[in-house]
Amino acid sequence: MAKLHLTLACWNYDRTRALADGSVTPDGVNLNYLTLPVEETFFRMLRHREFEVAELSLSSYTVSLFRDDAPFIAIPVFPSRSFRHSCIYIHSGSGIREPKDLAGKRVGNPEYQMTAPAWIRGIMSDEYGVPVSSPTYFSGGEEQPGRPEKIPLSLPPEFHAQAIPEDKTLSHMLETGEIDALYTARAPSSFGRSKNVLRLFPDYATVERQYFAKTRIFPIMHVIAIRRDVYRENPWVIQSLMKAFAESQRRTYGDLHETGALKCMLPWLTAHVEETERVMGTRDFWPYGLDPNRHVLNTFLRYSFEQGLSKRQLKPEELFAPESLEAFKI
Repeated sequence: MAKLHLTLACWNYDRTRALADGSVTPDGVNLNYLTLPVEETFFRMLRHREFEVAELSLSSYTVSLFRDDAPFIAIPVFPSRSFRHSCIYIHSGSGIREPKDLAGKRVGNPEYQMTAPAWIRGIMSDEYGVPVSSPTYFSGGEEQPGRPEKIPLSLPPEFHAQAIPEDKTLSHMLETGEIDALYTARAPSSFGRSKNVLRLFPDYATVERQYFAKTRIFPIMHVIAIRRDVYRENPWVIQSLMKAFAESQRRTYGDLHETGALKCMLPWLTAHVEETERVMGTRDFWPYGLDPNRHVLNTFLRYSFEQGLSKRQLKPEELFAPESLEAFKI
């Protein structure tokens, strides 16, 4: 029987490298792995559904579930996770010295529905008492003018969000003080170039470790989504993909623990891995699957609802194909 041809659009992560180079192949699948920047993958998948399988923003995917046609179904594989305290940038003349000062300010985010700003808004509310509805949000291109929201939004009236002028960028507006702060995933080009652009948390690694110690949350950014028409015709691909992503990640864990010859260009890689496992309390510090991530997903789904993105607060199980939530045992 011929194998099913699937194109997967995904960034070139270490945990997916074995899928990209073909050393791990999903059962019954001829996989065409396209290495694309995340912004390109998201745009092409959300706007045109170009790929059978793609890495997708957790927030965008969650919002898409409320569409009448719900075009995608996900599996609990998370190629991107990141603490985001490092991703809050401020203008030096904004009067922002601590998180509570963000209340009432002009805050940029490339897209309101983007996952990184959604996490940041939620963390600022939960941990520092900054109401999500307090700032005015400005959306648009961080480095290139004319970036629209990939998914049209209809926010409740208590949230104040508007697009920036089509000829401006958020990076430049932060540098000039036209906005007071920026919640983003990528460091703006004005950071490090201009003395006007600073991090809210200069010692962000310490703050992020404290956040994890308190909440046990390692924020999930992206999921793996399958076009729903592909899933309906081939429900077996769910387990094939789950197994393949898990095996690819298992090999990366092995690479991180290789001490004979370091596989990453980090001089103190071994010390970093040991510290990560000590802080996070496990060798599987980047878990896939629903159960070990339930509390993280519950928190994000609450944020999505509280921020006017979701029409109701979803349960984690509603995000994923049922075939991905259990496996056979011997």
